[in-house]
Amino acid sequence: MSDIVLYDYWRSSASYRVRIALNLKKLTFQSKVVDLAAGEKLYSHNPQGYVPVLMMKGKTLTQSLSIIEYLDELYPTPPLLGETADARQSVRALAHLVAMDIHPVCNLNVVNYAADLATSSNPVKVDWMKHFIGKGMTALEQLINDAGAGPFCYGDCPTLADICLMPQIYNADRWGFDISSLKRISEIGQRCAEIEAFQKAHPDAVR
Repeated sequence: MSDIVLYDYWRSSASYRVRIALNLKKLTFQSKVVDLAAGEKLYSHNPQGYVPVLMMKGKTLTQSLSIIEYLDELYPTPPLLGETADARQSVRALAHLVAMDIHPVCNLNVVNYAADLATSSNPVKVDWMKHFIGKGMTALEQLINDAGAGPFCYGDCPTLADICLMPQIYNADRWGFDISSLKRISEIGQRCAEIEAFQKAHPDAVR
C-alpha cells in the first residue's frame, strides 16, 4: 500500500488537479474519499475542512496548487511549471486564472449561497455558473494564444496550467457552457483527454 494518501472527492476540481499531477509524476497513492455532497468535512486534517489533503513524508499538505508545486520540486520530471523563470511565470498566470478567478466564484459553496439568496435557485445557479465559467474561459483562451502555439497551454508537454484547465472543462460541460468556440481550449482538452494520467484522474474514473 502506498505511503502517499490523498483525501479526495471525485468531483472536486482541486482534488482532480492533484490526481493529475500525481499520475503525471507516476506516483502511486491511496485515495480516501471525503463525501462533500453529503456534507462531510475534513477538519481533522484541514482547518477549512476542504479537500484535497495530501499526506506524504510525514507532512499534511493542503491547497492544490501548493501541493502540485511541492510535488514538482521533489520530483522534477516531467516539469509541471516550465524550466525557466519566464516559462514558470506564464504557466502560473494561466493556472492562477483558472484556480483563483474562475474556480472560487463557481465553487459549490459559493453558488449554493447565491442560490439560497434567490427566490428561484436553480435558474440562478446555472446562469451564475455559465456567466463566470464563460468569462474566465474566454480570457484564458486569449492568454493561451498569447503564450504561443504549442500543443498544450504552454509548450510541448502538460504543465500546471493544463492540470487546472481540465477540471474546468469538466465543469463547463457539467453546467452546459459550450466551449466549442474556444478553439485552443477545445484542442488542448482533447489532447489531454488522450493522456493516461488525465484519464485516470477523471471524475468518472474515480467516482
